[in-house]
Amino acid sequence: MEVKEVLLPGVGLRYEFDNADGNRIGVIARRSGDFEVVVYGAPDPDQARPVFRLTDEEADALAQILGAPRMVESFADLTKEVPGLDAGQVEIAAGSPFVDRPLGDTKARTRTGASIVAIVRDEEVLASPKPDQVLHARDVLVVIGTEHGISGVRRIVDQG
Repeated sequence: MEVKEVLLPGVGLRYEFDNADGNRIGVIARRSGDFEVVVYGAPDPDQARPVFRLTDEEADALAQILGAPRMVESFADLTKEVPGLDAGQVEIAAGSPFVDRPLGDTKARTRTGASIVAIVRDEEVLASPKPDQVLHARDVLVVIGTEHGISGVRRIVDQG
């Protein structure tokens, strides 16, 4: 099945595909973390009928069911299309001052401007983690931001 991915500047990403019944289905992944599922009645992608919206938390639940690793890969793909935007992975070392503390304690976004869009824990992906998500040794943070911002997140989790 072919899934078309379209960058929506300032909005996020739109994924669309044709289902077995011939309907064009779309998922708009907004930068805010919200998702919208739409159906197209015509070939014009701007003529979509919303089916339902998902909050960040609801989308997380659905992503876990449908395969959150694909979302993480898509964020990495997005960075290839936006100049100055990078994706990085930052591991939480056993000696990090943030082991067994909530993600929000890092204040990483405020301090660096970079966003932590997922936590990879063993084989599980925790997409769009909340500030109260407790970090564990060997967690891998998926970070979106500038190269400088990603380096800043790395310094924060290593040194505090």
